[in-house]
Amino acid sequence: MKLSVYGKGGIGKSTTSCNISVALAKRGRKVLQIGCDPKHDSTFTLTGFLIPTIIDTLQERDFHYEDIWPEDVIHRGYGGVDCVEAGGPPAGAGCGGYVVGETVKLLKELNAFDEYDVILFDVLGDVVCGGFAAPLNYSDYCMIVTDNGFDALFAANRIAASVREKARTHPLRLAGLIGNRTSTRDLIDKYIENVPMPVLEILPLIEDIRVSRVKGKTIFEMAETDPSLEPVCQFYLNIADQLLSSPEGVVPKESADRDLFSLLSDFYLNPPSDAPATQTEDELDLMMV
Repeated sequence: MKLSVYGKGGIGKSTTSCNISVALAKRGRKVLQIGCDPKHDSTFTLTGFLIPTIIDTLQERDFHYEDIWPEDVIHRGYGGVDCVEAGGPPAGAGCGGYVVGETVKLLKELNAFDEYDVILFDVLGDVVCGGFAAPLNYSDYCMIVTDNGFDALFAANRIAASVREKARTHPLRLAGLIGNRTSTRDLIDKYIENVPMPVLEILPLIEDIRVSRVKGKTIFEMAETDPSLEPVCQFYLNIADQLLSSPEGVVPKESADRDLFSLLSDFYLNPPSDAPATQTEDELDLMMV
C-alpha cells in the first residue's frame, strides 16, 4: 500500500505521518516513510535527527546510482519504521517535484518498493503544483490533514482537486480527512456536506503532540514512559486500522474556489441560529491568530 499525506503548511502533516507510520508498524506492517520536503524534517520524530537526504547523497556520488546502497539513504527509525528524506534544491532554485521523481527512481533501483508493506509519502505544499503532486502518481490513497479553520479547508479543497485530476489516469483514491488540533468540527462538517468525503479521525488540540515534535519523538515513544498518552496513540491506531481495511475511498469533486470561499465565509458571518455567539467569536479570533 502506498499513501500520500497532504495538507496546509504547518498543519501537522509530518507529526501525523510519523505517528501513522508507527501505528502501521504496531499492526505488524513493514513501513517506509519518505519525506518530500526540501526542509528534510519529515522523519525527525522517528529518528531524532535530520537524516542525510537522497539528493545530497546523489550529488556526492555525481548521480551515479550504481554507487549508492540502501543503507546510504534508508535509516531506521522508532518502531522499526524505515525513513528516507528526498531533500530538495536550494531555496528559490530548481523543482522539488523533480527531486521526488529522482527519489522514487533511486528507491526502485534499490528494489526498496518491493520490500515494504506500506510506503508513506509526507508531502510539502498546501496548493499542490504539478511537481509536488508527483507522489500521487505512485499512491493508492491520499489523506488530507486539516483543522476546523478556513485556510486549512481551502487548501484541502485544492488538494482534493489534485486527487480528482490524478485519478483520471491512476488508481488513486482519497481515503479521507484527518482533523488535527480540532476541538470542534462544525466547519469541517459544513465542507464535507458540500464536498462529500470520509473523515478518518478528529484529533483535539493536544499539547503533548506539539511537545513530541520538539522532542523528536513520536507519541508512541513518549507513551512508553507516560501511560496517560496511550489514549492519544489510539487515534493513530484507528487511522491505521481503517487504512489496512482497504477502504473504497472516493474521487472527490472539489468546490470552485469562489463557491467555497462564500460557503466558509458565510458560515462565520451568518452562523447557525443554534451556535453560541461566544463560540463563533472565539473561532474568528483563532482564525486571525
